Order: sequence, then structure tokens, then C-alpha cells
Amino acid sequence: MIEIFYKKDGHMMVSQSETDLNTVSYSDVVWIDLFAPSGEEKRAVEHFLGTVIQNRAQAEEIEISSRFYETEKAIFANTSFLIPGPDEYNEETVSFILTDEILTTLRECPLKSFTDLQRRMLAFPKMYDSGHVAFLSILEQRIDLDADMVELVSKEITQYNKKVSLGEDISEEFLIDINQLQDNTMLIRENIVDKQRVISSIIKSKKYPVEYHSKLNVLLKDISSLINHTNFSFERLEYLQNTVLGIINLDQNKIMKVFTLVSLMLMPPTLIASFFGMNVRFGWFGNSGWSWILALALMGISTVIIFWIFKKRRMF
Repeated sequence: MIEIFYKKDGHMMVSQSETDLNTVSYSDVVWIDLFAPSGEEKRAVEHFLGTVIQNRAQAEEIEISSRFYETEKAIFANTSFLIPGPDEYNEETVSFILTDEILTTLRECPLKSFTDLQRRMLAFPKMYDSGHVAFLSILEQRIDLDADMVELVSKEITQYNKKVSLGEDISEEFLIDINQLQDNTMLIRENIVDKQRVISSIIKSKKYPVEYHSKLNVLLKDISSLINHTNFSFERLEYLQNTVLGIINLDQNKIMKVFTLVSLMLMPPTLIASFFGMNVRFGWFGNSGWSWILALALMGISTVIIFWIFKKRRMF
């Protein structure tokens, strides 16, 4: 799918046919959005721009030379956008190509920041007179969404902290949820750092207009604050995880302490019962029918003594 946004008589027009590139003036085009494009659409855009557009495999490479580079005619920038899911986040690579005053984007899935920009461009065409403004608008909108995800993670961490403080049941699933939250936090941080690297590279580029550097510097400050917040969130998760593991260890120690106490309390009675249960005659014990009472008394006294020793030393 292709959408071409171009200026005409003070209005913003949109076309969904690559053949219109043959009739639209190069200077009037503001943004070309390629959403899972066909081969014909991609070749038509390449011919219109006079440059080759990266394929998906090249755009997803992690080397900095592949994430951002320049040619004589264009600036190529690739970055990842996070798509929130019910349990985890998915990454979607988006390619930005800046040629003169035209922004070209290449993506494979729908993104809210792109949809919002399309609506704003049609509603306020005078605000988007070039592809550079559209590019900054997408980045600004995306950083705001990243900030919302960071805030959501922070709220989830607070909820888990409350569960621990209230002494709610902590199970294996609780630890798994914390681990998943850690993975999401790291993914958000990596995604934000990737945008920071791209924006820093654009500021250093001589092809990008200087008048937009102030806006890019503001975005860098926002990104820096988000990185600090994600670092703090990750530290909170590590502290929470250590606290949960400590509580689990304490519970296990209490269980082991009970078993140890029961075992020690039963050892003296077992020894006495074994002694009097031997098939021998004790002359000093006599043949009285009350001998078993004495044996039970000794067993009870030994149990009470062991219990009293543990109680006095606060061992349970």
C-alpha cells in the first residue's frame, strides 16, 4: 500500500496510486508512506526519488552503519518501534528516507503515530510544508508513546510492590511476571536508545537543515529523561525481585525450622521407647504393671525439655 501526501492550492492531497507520481510535481510532495508495499510501488518510488530503498533485511541489521547512513541524494535512518501486547512487546523496524524536502517511510505493520500524522496533515496542511516537519512529528509522537509505556511499567512495578507489602501470596507465577516485566523494561530502553542514536546522527548530518536542530535537541533531552526513568525502573525491579526471593527463602527457612524442631523433639522419646522396647529384663525396673507409665513419663519429660530449650533461645 502506498500513500502520497502532496500540496495543491494550499491544501494537502493524498493519493494511493503509484502512477500519480508521474503527474505530481517533485517539489509538491511532502510524504510518501509505504506500508507493506508491492514491488511495483517500491520501484515507482525509487524512480521518483532517484535512489534505492533498503529492503527489510537490510533495515533490521543492528550495525550502526546500517541503522543510519547518507548518500549524495538521501539520508537513510532505521529505527525500531515498539508495539505493546497483552504480555510482551514486539519490535517493528521502520525506515526513513529523507531526500531534499520529501520524507519516505517504509514499514510492515500499522502504527498509531503514522495514523495520527496522516490525520493532522489533512486537517492542518500549512503546518506540514516539508518532509522534515513530518519526520520530526513522527519522532515526537513516538517518543510520547514510549513515555506512556515507561509510565505504564512504573505503575505495574508499584502494584507488585503493594502486593509484596500487603503480604499477598507469592508464587512462581509472581516471579515469572516480574521477569517478564524486566524483559519489557530492557526492550523499552533499547528502543529508546536506538532513537537517541538515530537523532544524534541526524544532528551531525550536514544534509539535515540546521533550523530543525533545536527541535531535535529537545527530543534528545526527552529521550535522556526516559532512559534515566527506565534505569530507575529496572533497579526497582531488581530490588523487588531480591525482596521476593528473600521472602521465599524466609518462608522455606520457617518450614525447615518446624521440621527440625519436630525431629529433635521426637528424638529423646524415640530413644527412650527403643531402650525400654528391648527384649531384656531390667532388674532395677521390676516387673510392676506400672512400668509403662514410667516410660511414657520419661518420654513426655524429654519432649518438654527440648521444647523449653528451643523456646528460651527463640529458635522458633
